[in-house]
Amino acid sequence: MTLASSVIVPYAAYLRVYEPLGAFPEPERTHWAAYAKRDELPGVQDELRRSLADLLPVPPVPVPVHESADAFVAVVDGVTCVCPWRTRLRGWLALEELPERLPGPLLDAALPPVVRRQAASDYEQWLERNPDARPWIRSATWHVPVRWFVLFADEERECTKGDDGLILRYRTPMVQARRRVARGLKVLKEALGEGPLIDGLVDVGRWLEEFHPRSLVELDYGGLVHVVPAGQLEDDRSAADVAEGLAALRDGDGERAGSAYERLTDRWSEIRGRQNAS
Repeated sequence: MTLASSVIVPYAAYLRVYEPLGAFPEPERTHWAAYAKRDELPGVQDELRRSLADLLPVPPVPVPVHESADAFVAVVDGVTCVCPWRTRLRGWLALEELPERLPGPLLDAALPPVVRRQAASDYEQWLERNPDARPWIRSATWHVPVRWFVLFADEERECTKGDDGLILRYRTPMVQARRRVARGLKVLKEALGEGPLIDGLVDVGRWLEEFHPRSLVELDYGGLVHVVPAGQLEDDRSAADVAEGLAALRDGDGERAGSAYERLTDRWSEIRGRQNAS
């Protein structure tokens, strides 16, 4: 694996939205309807492998030349829902964030400035033609943002063993996710007034509003389950800790809220610390 691939595709968690077929305009709706009926569909590991393939050339290709025609598929109460990969769009968005995450010399070694400038120019031209574009997938490296857990309840947690190893995720209807965001914001604003957690949750709430109300929202721990020692994430109950913290704030119990937040920060600080050890 090259330096570029190790920098750009670290271990990540994902927040995804699966929309019903009826939410897509034609001819995209017909494409996804036929796509969902295939006998074999690519999975999470397939998406990761294809992302890495573009980073192997020298110089690397940070953003695919063509947009992906693939998606994740889920059936919710008999309704087929899809989550388009939109790998090209997500590549451009990730590229914009890299200067904030990496030292200049390391970034230049992984992705030369001329490569980044060309990608930025391509994105600007594309955005002029697609001003309303938004990704169906958000990612976070080496952790799960606390604000994501606000969208889910502990009983929606799924932990299973599949062909690719441990799968740890939460799934909830869009209407529940939006309701929890609204309730969480009300509690946080009344208790804290302002802060990065509130700003981040507002951003997530605005993103959710872009999608069909009958969508499915999924939080997938993704590659984190492959680098954290067995058992550490299988026993993780972060959504329960967030719910407890919000309930404590609502009740005016600062000590209990602080204990819940401390459990969260300790757990995820330890996991993020593995980034420097890898």
